[in-house]
Amino acid sequence: MGNFITKEFPPVSAAAWKQKIQADLKGADYNETLLTKTHEGITIKPFYHADEFEKLNIPLSKEDFKICQKIVVSDEVETNSKAVDATNKGANALKFVAKKPFNAALLFKNLLGKKIEFHFEFEFLSETFIEELAILLKNETVFYNIDIIGRLARTGNWHKSLNDDFKLLEAIVKKNPGSFIIGVNADIYQNAGANNVQQVAYALAVANEYLTRFGAEISQKIQFNFAVGNNYFFEISKIRAFKYVYNLMLSQYETEANAQIFAEPSLRNKTIYDYNVNLLRTTTESMSAILGGANTISNCAYDALFHDSNDFGDRIARNQLLILKEESYFKHGQQIATNSYYIESITKQIAEKALDIFKEIEKGGGFLSQLKEGIVQRKIKENAQKEQMQFDAGELVLLGTNKYPNAQDKMKEDLQANPFVARNPQKTLIIPIIPTRLAEKLEQKRLKDEA
Repeated sequence: MGNFITKEFPPVSAAAWKQKIQADLKGADYNETLLTKTHEGITIKPFYHADEFEKLNIPLSKEDFKICQKIVVSDEVETNSKAVDATNKGANALKFVAKKPFNAALLFKNLLGKKIEFHFEFEFLSETFIEELAILLKNETVFYNIDIIGRLARTGNWHKSLNDDFKLLEAIVKKNPGSFIIGVNADIYQNAGANNVQQVAYALAVANEYLTRFGAEISQKIQFNFAVGNNYFFEISKIRAFKYVYNLMLSQYETEANAQIFAEPSLRNKTIYDYNVNLLRTTTESMSAILGGANTISNCAYDALFHDSNDFGDRIARNQLLILKEESYFKHGQQIATNSYYIESITKQIAEKALDIFKEIEKGGGFLSQLKEGIVQRKIKENAQKEQMQFDAGELVLLGTNKYPNAQDKMKEDLQANPFVARNPQKTLIIPIIPTRLAEKLEQKRLKDEA
């Protein structure tokens, strides 16, 4: 078939295409007219060609992506009931968010031995509790996701102190050499306003802090958590770029790994008004995560910002992933993006620019040093402010909020949870990195103006 087409339609080189385009421009400058530069510094071309295609060595997962249900731990019996129900209705991974130690035997009743992935998000650090969990879950696939650097970035404080936290984490890692103990939570930076290049660079820099302290042997036992935004192809490329640069960095440690990626939709572009649009946002964001090669994906409910967790919202979020996986044939989605000229070009550019930032961070003493000096916070804030200005000017559009808002839409009486960042002034070692949504100020004004 290929030979037949070649005979009828001779191949056209990239140079010939460009020459034809320039002729059609009738004197207009090709670069100024047709090349687009994004705020990350990525160049988008008007066409892509096999002549200029450079395939990157990006490892693919051998397994289908897991569908994860996130559950906040309150009462252990109630949490267990929610978890069992979620697994009966399609989830094959569970993420438990816990503020304090819990009764693990009660929580995991009827959940063990069923090939379910278990993930955690702890607001505390306890060697004794982790040890108890490790014994109970010794035959399960578990991701403990302990990110003491991420906690420092998010809250401005260590659990105890730098030395104490690292000593405790080291003890946990040594006792559980085959487990995914460490997490790198890059979602913190995305939800605060970091661009795609920054997110990849910061995730890499945090990973390097852990590798420097614990050695290359932990490189295959780190889980990376990314929040996925609404720039469809760029978000696919972001995850792929991270997998690529992670292995480039690991080559300096004379090892390699297929980075374990946990992904979920960003909250930065979610809204309380015209909230059903959130369904469209989370659908395309989940698609980006799948095509980018995320191993586990947790979708967020369309009403997560303003409603307490509820069966209806959770079911829709879970079913979005089930439809994508089983009915839309995204089960092996990461392979779809492998040979796309456009995606590979964006991936390469994100990777190169992220490496430049990573090298700057390392020259500046590493990620912890840059956090202490406030450099990371300043860079994220600068980008967040640019995006906010674009949103306020209507250049960055959120339908139903700053474009085509429904004036009849009232939300004041429907708020069960606070959709805005709760400010908790306290003494901190560093400036914390605070998540911000683009629509917050506009929503606060609309709520105030509601009759």
